[in-house]
Amino acid sequence: MFRLASILHLFIGSTLSGVGIILALTTGMTTVTAILGFALIGFLAAFPVAYLIAKKIYEDG
Repeated sequence: MFRLASILHLFIGSTLSGVGIILALTTGMTTVTAILGFALIGFLAAFPVAYLIAKKIYEDG
């Protein structure tokens, strides 16, 4: 399950980081620190999301 969660994290992490960057830019936070902070939050939030999705795939499969 760890391999599947790692692969899912590649896609989910980049998606949530992109969402965080867009959120930062649309709210007017254009400093590098703010943009990287939002990207990091998206990257870190992807860990439990990827784990939950991998767990659900293994339960249903």
